[in-house]
Amino acid sequence: MSSHPISLEPPETPALPHDHAPVPPEGGGGVLELLERIGSVVVPIAVALYAVLYIGIEQMYAVFGVNPQQVGVDQSVLLGRMMSTLVLLLLVAVPLLGVVVGVGWLIDRLTGGAAGRLVRKARQRPWIAAALAGLWCGATYWGVFRLFGDLDLFVMVVIAVGLGVLAFLIPFRLLRRKPVGRAGTKVIVGGLTGVGLGFLLILGLVEGAVDVQNTGRANELLNAVGFQDQWAVLKSAEDDKPLYDGRWMMLLGESDGTYVLYDCDKLETLRRPMETTNLGTIELDPEREKGFTCGGLARR
Repeated sequence: MSSHPISLEPPETPALPHDHAPVPPEGGGGVLELLERIGSVVVPIAVALYAVLYIGIEQMYAVFGVNPQQVGVDQSVLLGRMMSTLVLLLLVAVPLLGVVVGVGWLIDRLTGGAAGRLVRKARQRPWIAAALAGLWCGATYWGVFRLFGDLDLFVMVVIAVGLGVLAFLIPFRLLRRKPVGRAGTKVIVGGLTGVGLGFLLILGLVEGAVDVQNTGRANELLNAVGFQDQWAVLKSAEDDKPLYDGRWMMLLGESDGTYVLYDCDKLETLRRPMETTNLGTIELDPEREKGFTCGGLARR
């Protein structure tokens, strides 16, 4: 008989390498947790998008040869002009968020909780989460590269994968080790998403400003960011006679006692002192006949 006691404890399982260990769950499931996660991503997106927006406004007015300060547009004026748009976005975002939460809950119920477990398992696997976040951040650079030329889908996929693997994969994997790092990953992903959307917005604003130069009519995107499609007939302050043959001029803005105007007929941006200029008939967002273009006098 052996004198060694028999151990009843289960054998120890070999520990996983630290770099491959699953990430512990961040908390329990539920609607409140989902709302918290959505908010932690939406806020960085909104902040970054608004920060890039003013760059887009500068590029938009640069098409007319002026800057926002010369037409009286600063951060406070921009925010005030966009207030109605922000209210409309909020009215759309609140029910949309509710629909997303409801659809997610319904899918989880229909699958007997399998969808929720699959998502949680994917989030607990650090390499999977880091790879998805890295590829997404790589794709957000599409707007930046669009500034240098048109890109087809294949080139954009190569850029997204290349940047995602080379620049973001390993840092995001290292950040997944601690709760603070995981929160930082959300902020980085949200911020880059906002910047990427912002550069796409810049492209849209510049294209819209070019359309205004050519057609004398602003699109909905320009109106949404506070661009005033306002036209007026100028009159002399001395004798109240029409200036520039009574032609309609776009009022880009005013600053330091000067009107900044765009002459659609001559394709010129000009300035007039406010003390010698009266605004006659004023019209917002005027109707244009089909096929109308600017530059009628410039081409003569």
